Amino acid sequence: MLESAATPDGLAVRCTRVLFSPWSRLGLLLVLLVCAAAAMLVWQPQRLLAEGLPGQLSGPVAVVGFALAYGVCTTAFVPRPVLNLAAGALFGGQAGLVAALAGTVLGAGLAFGLGRLLGQEALRPLLRARWAAAADRQLSEHGFRSMLALRLFPGLPFCATNYCAAVSRMRWLPYLLATALGSVPNTGAYVIAGARASAPTSPAFLLSMGFIAVSGLGALTVAWCKRRALRGR
Repeated sequence: MLESAATPDGLAVRCTRVLFSPWSRLGLLLVLLVCAAAAMLVWQPQRLLAEGLPGQLSGPVAVVGFALAYGVCTTAFVPRPVLNLAAGALFGGQAGLVAALAGTVLGAGLAFGLGRLLGQEALRPLLRARWAAAADRQLSEHGFRSMLALRLFPGLPFCATNYCAAVSRMRWLPYLLATALGSVPNTGAYVIAGARASAPTSPAFLLSMGFIAVSGLGALTVAWCKRRALRGR
């Protein structure tokens, strides 16, 4: 046994096992996320609100490019409200909503895929706490309904919920479909607010801000009720 382990083939097998072990892949995921977050701090995507897009980008190409950048930014923990406001300010209500929703689904898919490929196997054995096991069971058994509720009510970080869903046994199709449908109301509200930011007294801007406030209050209420229910068990 020792001789076989000392051979070049045996050493290669051991190195391969270490490199592709669950914890090595989780470490790679953490490195990627840290690098992506650092890149976003340097690039500062919030400048889109003040500076707009580069002059050479316009029309459908700009919408597609923004959606792609949106998806990448969300995996690096850039807050979606900032990107949604930028979508409305750059493209208006309709095109901005299309770009923001496309970027939302893309970013959710990227985070879900990365989390499932690099983090699920290492993190699933750690779901022993009562609240963690309950959340995992809810996402695994009622994936579409649970994710739809998470998307409808703001408050939870978008990127964090994506990676948490990846650790569960939720399937791809319910996850992406619930993300697309559940993200429409709040995304639309932020996009309209961004498109009407130059007229803060307009009915559209006031309605969108009112919707954001009410939905946020609703999310806090639901979270408080859920917390009391978990404590009562």
